[in-house]
Amino acid sequence: MDVVCCPLDKADLDLDVDERDDEEILAGTLTCTECGETYPIEDGIPNLLPPDMREEATA
Repeated sequence: MDVVCCPLDKADLDLDVDERDDEEILAGTLTCTECGETYPIEDGIPNLLPPDMREEATA
């Protein structure tokens, strides 16, 4: 978590865990402490694309 930051403003991210397997986080969210943007964690992989790029990637 020390090397991961918000791609929009480079601020710290808060972790909210929904599902965990031992030491690995499988699902949850990362929330920027400055702008409040949230980034999903799915299947253990955080999606740190900015919101507009995230929407294009899922379309």
